[in-house]
Amino acid sequence: MLELKGIVKAFHKGTVNEKIALRGIDLRLEDGDFVTVIGGNGAGKSTLLNSIAGVFPVDEGILRINDVDVTHMAEYKRAKYIGRVFQDPMLGTAGNMQIEENMLLALRRGKKMGLSWAFKENERELFKQQLARLGLGLENRLSSSMGLLSGGQRQSITLLMATMLKPEVLLLDEHTAALDPKTAEKVLQLTDELVKEHHLTTLMITHNMRDALRFGNRLIMMDNGKIIYDVKGEEKANLTVQDLLERFEVASENTLSDRMMLG
Repeated sequence: MLELKGIVKAFHKGTVNEKIALRGIDLRLEDGDFVTVIGGNGAGKSTLLNSIAGVFPVDEGILRINDVDVTHMAEYKRAKYIGRVFQDPMLGTAGNMQIEENMLLALRRGKKMGLSWAFKENERELFKQQLARLGLGLENRLSSSMGLLSGGQRQSITLLMATMLKPEVLLLDEHTAALDPKTAEKVLQLTDELVKEHHLTTLMITHNMRDALRFGNRLIMMDNGKIIYDVKGEEKANLTVQDLLERFEVASENTLSDRMMLG
């Protein structure tokens, strides 16, 4: 479903500030894989997601989504294959638009603008059903401005919007990091439900090692632009936080920050 071969990405090439963010990344995700991604600051986690999304054009390598070569495809064209939720709850929605308008934009993603963009009553019913599962009463507030909602409410709606069309790949970039612990847990549980329900191929960056172990069927650890550990299935299920710390220290000769152990 997602394949990366020899992906290299550098910033400020040819200058004293040159930084190689990705160093020959090889990664293949099968259909329905839910992969958590951990690593210290500057490990290349967000650069990896941005390269997949097309935000950063890669310098070397090949990137395929469902056997389609998207290596040189523009970000806006690649968007039809990808659902994404950012760390900042304000980035995934338009605050000056209504809830239903935001959800309609998500439902029409990748389609040409025209008369078909008008609201249909069955779509409003769909939005109500989707919002009702949040348990926040938002199904009765379709005409409310998105800007009036809390960060947790906006992030929950962003997650619904990102998965509404069942994307080929779902990218989650520390999407609960800006939320309080109680709200973060609700969003994580919703994430797990949606990924399983729609059988979504997912990459989730998290700074929380316990969450990395609790969710998904596979875990990768990054350091200095490389994947230094890749584990899945029963082996992953049997890991502890201490195991991960030891693996990281052996593979990277570094120590993960305390922030990586929160939760």
